[in-house]
Amino acid sequence: MAYQKVNADQRAPGHSQYLDNDDLQATALDLEWDMEKELEEPGFDQFQLDSAENQNLGHSETTDLNLDSIQPATSPKGRFQRLQEESDYISHYTRSAPKSNRCNFCHLLKILCTAIIVFIFGILIGYYIHTNCPSDSPSSGTVDHQLYQEILKTIQAEDIKKSFRDMDESGEHHPQPTDTRTENEIPHILTHRNLVQLYKSEDDMEVSKKIKTQWTSLGLEDVQFVNYSVLLNLPGLSPSTVTLSSSGECFHPDGQPCSEEARKESSQDLLYSYAAYSAKGTLKAEVIDVSYGMADDLKRIRKMKNVTNRIALLKLGKLPLLYKLSLLEKAGFGGVLLYIDPCDLPKTVNPSHDIFMVPLNPGGDPSTPGYPSVDGSFRQSQSNLTSLLVQPISASLVAKLISSPKARTKNDVCSPLQLPNNEIRVVSLQVQTVTKLKTVTNVVGYVMGLTSPDRYIIVGSHHHTAHSYNGQEWASSTAIITAFIRALMPKVKRGWRPDRTIVFCSWGGTAFGNIGSYEWGEDFKTVLQKNVVAYINLHSPIRGNSTLRPVASPSLQQLVVEKNNFNCTRRTQCPETNISSIQIQGDADYFINHLGVPSVQFAYEDIKTLEGPSFLSEALFSTQSTTVEEMDPFFKLHETITKLSGEVILQIANEPVLPFNALDIALEVQNNLKGDQPNTHQLLAMASRLRESAELFQSDEMRPANDPKERAPIRIRMLNDILQDMEKSFLVQQVPPGFYRNILYHLDERTGQFSILVEAWEHCKPLATDETLQEALSKVLNSINSAHVYFKAGLDVFKSVLDGKN
Repeated sequence: MAYQKVNADQRAPGHSQYLDNDDLQATALDLEWDMEKELEEPGFDQFQLDSAENQNLGHSETTDLNLDSIQPATSPKGRFQRLQEESDYISHYTRSAPKSNRCNFCHLLKILCTAIIVFIFGILIGYYIHTNCPSDSPSSGTVDHQLYQEILKTIQAEDIKKSFRDMDESGEHHPQPTDTRTENEIPHILTHRNLVQLYKSEDDMEVSKKIKTQWTSLGLEDVQFVNYSVLLNLPGLSPSTVTLSSSGECFHPDGQPCSEEARKESSQDLLYSYAAYSAKGTLKAEVIDVSYGMADDLKRIRKMKNVTNRIALLKLGKLPLLYKLSLLEKAGFGGVLLYIDPCDLPKTVNPSHDIFMVPLNPGGDPSTPGYPSVDGSFRQSQSNLTSLLVQPISASLVAKLISSPKARTKNDVCSPLQLPNNEIRVVSLQVQTVTKLKTVTNVVGYVMGLTSPDRYIIVGSHHHTAHSYNGQEWASSTAIITAFIRALMPKVKRGWRPDRTIVFCSWGGTAFGNIGSYEWGEDFKTVLQKNVVAYINLHSPIRGNSTLRPVASPSLQQLVVEKNNFNCTRRTQCPETNISSIQIQGDADYFINHLGVPSVQFAYEDIKTLEGPSFLSEALFSTQSTTVEEMDPFFKLHETITKLSGEVILQIANEPVLPFNALDIALEVQNNLKGDQPNTHQLLAMASRLRESAELFQSDEMRPANDPKERAPIRIRMLNDILQDMEKSFLVQQVPPGFYRNILYHLDERTGQFSILVEAWEHCKPLATDETLQEALSKVLNSINSAHVYFKAGLDVFKSVLDGKN
């Protein structure tokens, strides 16, 4: 079956797809619209958006257009392009009255009549040539592209740098507990002050207020605080400890002795080396090195030793931490010492003494799982989310536990840390945590859309939380989203608006398991399920400075490739774009896994990080060995990410047909089934049917959007509704802990198969009939079938509409 590709439409600002309809006559010389009814914007109070489908949308303007015949272009986007011509320019001129005799007057009259006849014939010939030949005048797509560039060119690295420093200073500042906030700004102010000021609501609120003030001053509409009282797991009043039974030596998580001097020097940092929502208590047991905690590692170890109530020495990376902890818990371990092997990091990073925090929370407020933490909600007792005592420790402490001064190197090759098999280490592990209700604040503002205000593009960053985990990366996130708002709002103030609503969110509580975004998503789930079109993720944009790494849903990958092509600078060469759909950290989690929303993220990383084990970013350091300003001193990388993200936002917000690719999803499914995996013949057959239906949908239903005569508003709306919900078919209910519910996303770039199938195959070896594998195969099969049925239903609906018109 031929794969018909369709080009993208870019419309002139101020024009609506509602202007084009089936009643346009090809012989009309001038076509005017006079839309006198101004857009009435619905209320957006606390982001409770009402459907705006029944509003009269538009703005007052009169425009003369000539609509040319359109030929399908070659693009897999399913987008369309409408060529818009300038109004015909008719030259009017006058002649003075003759002053000579009647003969001269008759002669001049004949000449004038002849000229008028020739002029009229010229107009008619020019018109028919004009209506049948391509025009060289700018298309609406060109106009839109110029508009985008006008917005993006105002984004400057120096402005981002200034905003970054302003935010970073506010995050590091710790004010006195004087509270000048109003009741409307913080409806859930808590009075718990007896705990050491580890997580300061004042700090979180100070930054939130600064963001709100800045966004409001830039012109963003209805910027509000959205607060939730949630259960946070915080460090205890004293650091956790690890004591060697053989020598009686006591160490803090950073490897320093448990002396009063060490505690006084770095007590704050020591307190923040912990696993949020870990079990607490004391455990004395043998330490067993489980390496990365893979299924094969555990099978090998369990054949050699009894692991019940033992303490696992576990490396971070290669698989999600929550998944590895679930395997250790199931195997019978009682505790975990978690660390990062220096061999897994770039040479420029030396984390031997660095301590870090990891959240063991899969997402949201643990006391209100699956529903928002609003007044009156029932709170479950969830002081810990695992039975394991989990303690992050530094690589230097691991070296002391295995009697090795450091990671050995030979011929510049790093030797990983490893506990000798013939040696026994017994330690006493003490873990202390405190659970408290605290207020988490989100900052939410928006730019209302013009023609589809009830369709939202969510743009998300996050702001300062406890102890500024991951150093300054939150300030990068905030500076980038603010820079785009600053560039966008001057156009809005002059009367331009995007077609769809853009919602800007700065999330709180990200370090504890994306709590702010989860609670907001659960709070407005009914609205968001229907109306969210895409999520643009700005979480941790600068993690290195060597490689730009875009991550996107399959349906958006080709759009990202197009936008990424302009990113050819001296600093970054232009190899083939390395884009994938992999699991990412941050607040996109809820939108991808619970709403099935297509997402995009641009971030700079180091090449070594890309090549090494994944999921190292699950560790949140209290301070970073390399600061953001060292990685990007001139903020050119920040500028690039802002412009890339901004152009994607504008294109999704403005194009009449969403720039999503149905066929790419089908191709991704087929690629995920390549290889010698067992029991996939049914999946392959179903994937083939999915591809056929996706090809029909992309060619037969998106092509009419190219033709102004076929571009009825209801048809465009139906088409967009199908495009924005394509990924929902691939949401499964139950997956291993730490895995994405959206099975289109991979664990890492090296694994090209469905993650739940890879995990099931590893789990059931050598039992090919294991129930776990059969269950995973069934989930994938049902998802592919659901997507096939979804596209087929869309085809049937469009066919019914066409039959009804005929």
